[in-house]
Amino acid sequence: MTKSAMDQSKVVSPAEWLAARKELLKKEKEFSRLRDEISEQRRELPWEKVEKAYAFEGPKGKETLADLFGGKSQLIVYHFMLGPGWVEGCPSCSFVADHMDGSVVHLAARDVRLAVVSRAPLAQIEAFKKRMGWRFHWVSSNGSDFNYDYQVSQTKAEQEKGEAYYNYAMQKFPSEERPGTSVFYKDAAGNIFHTYSSYGRGLDILIGAYNWLDLTPKGRDEEGLKHGMAWVRHHDKYDDAYKVDVKADYVQPAKSTD
Repeated sequence: MTKSAMDQSKVVSPAEWLAARKELLKKEKEFSRLRDEISEQRRELPWEKVEKAYAFEGPKGKETLADLFGGKSQLIVYHFMLGPGWVEGCPSCSFVADHMDGSVVHLAARDVRLAVVSRAPLAQIEAFKKRMGWRFHWVSSNGSDFNYDYQVSQTKAEQEKGEAYYNYAMQKFPSEERPGTSVFYKDAAGNIFHTYSSYGRGLDILIGAYNWLDLTPKGRDEEGLKHGMAWVRHHDKYDDAYKVDVKADYVQPAKSTD
């Protein structure tokens, strides 16, 4: 909703508000049922066996794709946009990553390991991870085909051509690295299967802050921006007016210049 639309919002009686809210609730319930249906269809997708041996560099040395499962049978990989030589990770991917640490223990309780993979060398990853204060498992796929095979890095040929296969179609993308998430299953015999991958706005569901914003009168308030997430910053780069005082559990107002 734009600011002008907000200014024109109707103010009604409690009875009228309740009637309108109940009408919207019908659609919300339809959406919930549709989401459940889509989730079920996602689980029913056919699998493809992973035949290639991928190697990653982790904090404790070399890791295989099987190692990334960490003893679980299910693995979710977040493809984080951090390429070789980048000064820092993608702000939008960092926005997603800010939601991860609190989820790790809960996912583990449901037989799921969450791992983050980037093409940057491990030293680059570790430096940025330390700066951001994250604890989740993050490995480097540098020197591996992993990123290319799962549509999240452009080859030199694709960069020269100006378009690449991403989100299941040929399209232009402004960066050599792209965001995504991929899901894998490992059976008792050690066979690994790719069960799902999602890209683009399919990743919205991973961003808890967006779900909170969608409840508010202004919503995401992204109209007129260069692109939808142009407002997003690394959490250590927001102006002082927006930084959270964790101890006091409130958003600090801007400091007075009087």
